[in-house]
Amino acid sequence: MAAVRRYEILDTPPDGAFDRITEVAARRFGVPISIISIVDHDRIWFKSHHGLDVEQIDREPGLCASAILGKDAYTLEDASIDPRSLANPLVAGDFGLRFYAGVPLTTSDGFNLGTLCVIDKEARPIDEGQIADLKALASVVVDHLEIRLSGRLAIAKAQIMAKEIDHRVMNSLQFVSGLLAMQSRTVSDTDAADQLTLAANRVAAVAQVHRNFYTDEGDQASAIAFLRRLGGDLSEILGRPLIVEGDEGNVPTTLIQPLGLIMNELVTNAAKHGAGSIDVTYRISGGQHALIVCDEGDGLPDGFDPSVEMKSLGMRVVKALTQQLRGELTASSRSEGGACFEVKFLPDVHTAGNIV
Repeated sequence: MAAVRRYEILDTPPDGAFDRITEVAARRFGVPISIISIVDHDRIWFKSHHGLDVEQIDREPGLCASAILGKDAYTLEDASIDPRSLANPLVAGDFGLRFYAGVPLTTSDGFNLGTLCVIDKEARPIDEGQIADLKALASVVVDHLEIRLSGRLAIAKAQIMAKEIDHRVMNSLQFVSGLLAMQSRTVSDTDAADQLTLAANRVAAVAQVHRNFYTDEGDQASAIAFLRRLGGDLSEILGRPLIVEGDEGNVPTTLIQPLGLIMNELVTNAAKHGAGSIDVTYRISGGQHALIVCDEGDGLPDGFDPSVEMKSLGMRVVKALTQQLRGELTASSRSEGGACFEVKFLPDVHTAGNIV
């Protein structure tokens, strides 16, 4: 049962690769029914069921549960007179099974997960050549399962390596930020010192985006929870009050890092050009998500267009990340004073990739 779980095959959707195997098996034997079965603890589930509408049966009457107890083919040329199957409900009942040939699906480490079997309601003989063909097709089924398992393991290893790389990137960014901060304290020129301090803060903020990104596991993550954690780090780095509020809702984890980098750039921009506290809001309405960053400064000049005003590095980064989300970036002045930048997007798992 541990091997069955390892392959993650139970209750998966229909698959053309397996359906083609059962089709070939049925045609090779000239029978109406062919099944790829996986034996669970209380049922026999059909990964492919050519010629049969049923998706699973209880384990007790299933012949596949008997077939996996051995290493060789399990055959019944006439189940109505075979002592192994006389009382079986599939034989004695309305289904009227007469012919059965099943070969175990044996994994590379020797576990029988289920069978590839062929079934008929008429008795028929079977020869060694047919059994050899059935075994060959069963091996193809197992090969498919092994390849898919290897693929999942490779992806898992790649994800672990990506996390390790990102951790090293974060450490390197923090080191660079520390060097810039130290250098800013040794420069006598005020403007140069300010620029070095700004660069140190920006690098430190990007490091925190990386740190918070891997706090979330799985395919989906809470955007507002991530932004709140990041907001606490940015407030400490920038020395400015930062308020993060918004709606609860999950987004694909592939969108979390771009969102964090957008928030970092907009908050850093607000700290540089704005005044007072910085407000970050995450809104969800009708399936559309929006990240809004506002400050309490003097506002924006008349006619300001963020799609045109892209002279600073930070705004160019925001524009590129917004395009990656297939979103829209807008800017406006607040009536009570200050500026707001808003990024709207639809959280589709296919619209953003990871950024390292």
